[in-house]
Amino acid sequence: MIKRLEDGRFKLKELLFAESSLTGPSCDPRKGAAYGLLPQPCRVMVLLNPQSGSGRALPLFRSQVQPMLTEANIAFDLFVTEKPNHAWDLVREEDMSRWDALVAMAGDGLLYEMINGLMERPDWRSVTQKPLCILPGGSGNALAASLNHYASKGNFVKEDLLINCTYFLCKGRYSPMDIVSLRTASGKRLFSCLSFGWGFVSDVDIVSERYRKLGSARFTVGTFQLLTTLQVYKGRLSYLPAEEQGSASDSSFPTGTQNHPSAQHTHRGSFDNGKLPVHILPPSVPPFPNEGCNLEDSLLVPFEQPVPKHWTVVPEEEFVSIVCIYQSHLGADLFLAPSAKLYDDAIHIFYLSAGVSRMAMVKLFMAMDRGTHLTLSNPHLHYVPVKAFRLEPLEPKGFMTVDGEVLACEPVQGQIHRRLTHIISGSSEGLGPPKKEH
Repeated sequence: MIKRLEDGRFKLKELLFAESSLTGPSCDPRKGAAYGLLPQPCRVMVLLNPQSGSGRALPLFRSQVQPMLTEANIAFDLFVTEKPNHAWDLVREEDMSRWDALVAMAGDGLLYEMINGLMERPDWRSVTQKPLCILPGGSGNALAASLNHYASKGNFVKEDLLINCTYFLCKGRYSPMDIVSLRTASGKRLFSCLSFGWGFVSDVDIVSERYRKLGSARFTVGTFQLLTTLQVYKGRLSYLPAEEQGSASDSSFPTGTQNHPSAQHTHRGSFDNGKLPVHILPPSVPPFPNEGCNLEDSLLVPFEQPVPKHWTVVPEEEFVSIVCIYQSHLGADLFLAPSAKLYDDAIHIFYLSAGVSRMAMVKLFMAMDRGTHLTLSNPHLHYVPVKAFRLEPLEPKGFMTVDGEVLACEPVQGQIHRRLTHIISGSSEGLGPPKKEH
C-alpha cells in the first residue's frame, strides 16, 4: 500500500519504474509481449464523472490523484463529464494523438463509455492500442479491484484502492485486455470489458442506484431489499464451451468445484419447444449493423438462426441470476471469478437456477467476499468458462446490465476477443494464461 508522507508527498521517486530496464520492443504488448511501458514523461487524457458513487470523484482527484501525477511528471488534461454518454461522444471525436493514455476517474460505466466511443471511430484499430486506465471513483469499482488483485496488492477499497491504481498509472506499465463484443436482437452492438448480466445481480445494481450516496454499501442495501421478493427469470442460455476452441488448455480453470453442465446436455435450435424469446429481430432488419468497427464476431450467428450444433444449451430455463464476467471481481468486495485473468480468452458464466433459498443466497454472497463461493457446492450455483454465449429471455422481466449500465431486456449474444485493447495494470504477473511447457 502506497503511503502519503507528512509533507504530503508519496515518495514516488523511490518506488516508480523499478523495472525501467524492461523497455523497448520486447515489452510492447502490440508486438506480442505481456506488457508495455508509457513514455517518460507522458501526457494523459482524464475523463471524470463528478456524479459517480457518493459524488466525491472530483475532490478525490484533486487531493489524491493530482499530487501523485505531478510527482511522477505525468501531465494531464481533465475533462469533467456533464451528461450520460458524454465520455462516449468525447473519445469518438477527439484527436487521440495528443495523449499517451486515456484515464477514467469514475465507476466502471465511464470506461465502458470510452471503449464504445473508441470502437465507433474509423481509426478504431489504432486508437484501441492506446492504453486505458481506471481510477476508482464510483460505487462498484470492479475493474479496479480486479487489477489490484492481479497485481497481488491485497484487498483494498475506497481511497486505498484509488491510491494503488493511481500508483499503477504513475508506474506506467500496461497489459493487453480482452474485450467482449455484445449483439442485441434490436440491432445494437456494444463492447464490454467487465460483465454482462440478467436477473438478481443486475436488478440489485440498478435498483440500488437510489442509494448511491452510500457508496459501495448501496449494494448491500439493495441485496437485502430484493431478497425479500426473490424473483425467477425465464429464459434460454446457450454457450460455446472454452475447450471447444482448443485454447482452454492455455488457461487454468478450476474443475470439480462447480456444477458444470455436461457436454451431454441437449443441443437444440432456439425455438424447437414452441417458446419464442421476446423482442426477436425482424428478418427485414440487418442483424449486425456496423457503426465504425468492422471487427467480425466469427463465433456468432444471426438471432433468427439456432445456435450452432456444437454449442451447449442449458436445460434449465428458470434462473435467479446470470452473470457473464471477464474479470475477477464484480465489485470491490465481490470476488466472483477467482480464476479469471486479464487476457485469458474466456467469458466466465455464473448462473443461479430457480429453487435456491434466501438463506443460501446470503451464504453465497458472504462467501463471494473471499472468493470461496464455489467451495460451498450449492446445487443451484453453476459455473462454466466459455468463448461465446446467447441469452434469450422468454419474458421481458428485470434488468439486463453491461458493465453496470442498464440494457433493455431482449435476446443478447456475445463473444470474447482476446487482447483487443490495453490497460494500465501495474503488473505483468497473473494477468493471462500460463505459458505452454514444451
